[in-house]
Amino acid sequence: MNEEPKSIWKRAVFVLACFITLIALFYAEENWRGKHAWENFKREWEAKGEKFNFADFVPPPVPDDQNFALTPIVFSSYGQILTRDGKVIPQNKRDTNFVNRLKMDIVHNYEDSPKDGNWMTAKISDLKAWRNYYRTLAATTNEFPVAPRPQSPADDVLLALSKYDPAIEELRQAGQLPDSRFPLGYDIEDPAEILLPHLAKLKQCSLALQLRAIAELQNDQTEKSFNDIKLSLRLADSVRTEPFIITHLVRIAILQITLQPVYEGLAEHKWSDAQLAVLDAELAKLNFLADYEFSTRSERAAHVKIVDWMEQKRSRFWDLFGMIDNDYERSIMKSFGLSAEIYLMPRGWYYQSEIVLSDVQQRWVLPIVDDATQTVSPENARKSVDAVSSLNPTAVNLFARLLLPELGKYAMRVAHGQNAANMARIAIALERWRLTHGSFPETLDALAPQFIAKLPHDVINGQPLNYRRTSDGQFVLYSIGWNETDDGGVVGLKKDGSVDINQDDWVWRYPQK
Repeated sequence: MNEEPKSIWKRAVFVLACFITLIALFYAEENWRGKHAWENFKREWEAKGEKFNFADFVPPPVPDDQNFALTPIVFSSYGQILTRDGKVIPQNKRDTNFVNRLKMDIVHNYEDSPKDGNWMTAKISDLKAWRNYYRTLAATTNEFPVAPRPQSPADDVLLALSKYDPAIEELRQAGQLPDSRFPLGYDIEDPAEILLPHLAKLKQCSLALQLRAIAELQNDQTEKSFNDIKLSLRLADSVRTEPFIITHLVRIAILQITLQPVYEGLAEHKWSDAQLAVLDAELAKLNFLADYEFSTRSERAAHVKIVDWMEQKRSRFWDLFGMIDNDYERSIMKSFGLSAEIYLMPRGWYYQSEIVLSDVQQRWVLPIVDDATQTVSPENARKSVDAVSSLNPTAVNLFARLLLPELGKYAMRVAHGQNAANMARIAIALERWRLTHGSFPETLDALAPQFIAKLPHDVINGQPLNYRRTSDGQFVLYSIGWNETDDGGVVGLKKDGSVDINQDDWVWRYPQK
């Protein structure tokens, strides 16, 4: 009688030991299999020149005395949050009296600001609206200086912005330095936690330079406007080597902002041939397609590092929850089964996750843009979106579903930004032709090589940009846009009147006179 319970207990222990052994063998095998597959994947692609280590994308150090980003005026854009060596200053130790000299607000409240001009819709800026804005605002705040009596719209705008004159001139001197590398926390374990406080301030500064340059143009101070445009382009260039998609989206935004005074100077025939030649040279330096290839590869390396970081402490996975705004993905993350997988899955499955992340980017994301041919494929962008959304919501695939941004939209912004730069360069060459011949040419082929070294093409299809002269002596220049259809030079608009770059054509034309 006493032997039977003891025998049952021994059998139970034996069965449990066997079960634990099987689990241990399962984990060991899956860990080996996953790591082996990941190492083989990396080895295959590294032999073709690909990189998967985030450190490989970190910009190299530059001498402090040649670094635009470390000058006092530029340091002020991030110095309340980051030290000069990129360390994050704790919230409770930040200097509340710190002055950010690149915080150049041009309005008291951006929701109430005057509507700006927009080169994409052939609209010139209305400085009368800006003058009225500043004079009305003066009744309730002394935020912007105003004259006792109204002056010309351009004079009143320049007076309002004169509070930034010392900072802009100091920034201009800083811009003469040859290099720029912002001190960011590249050594942080989780790349998603790298702070980029300088980006918003650079963009804000470009808005101030835009309005100032437009007012200078309307005041016939073309050389000052020309210099402010060059400074704005310098701001975009100052972060060119950063390995983040958001950085390059900001650079594209700064370009779009800066093109407005370029456009208005062309529309009003304000620029000299010498100024036009310099503007062309500056715009020719922009290659957002190469930046796309660099930044998507660097983001892939960052994603791999993030997965490694999460595996080391699996509760970190839930830090992603607050970053996801897609209800479907959030519902998946809440599921008990997935939670169990995240905590219990072998390390080898995390390696498999890194393969999925990297493979999707290699097969679907990178082929959207081809720097060698200077083309962007909307069709491949759509395929990349489908590839990500078609991944089964398993733990192995989840990181790809969550960490891969909507890179199709990024590619569209890249294509639009590059075509904007291309059209601006052709418009500059057209103006140089007009200065010489008195009117615009019949075809674009007449421009090269005298007025532009080589005609840039439409990055959407690799074909020449569409061009025709109009009956009022002007011209229409356009790309077929993201819908890959020639809509005759029609600009796509949303219901609120803003430009919809998903629809119709991307157009450069001047207001009818």
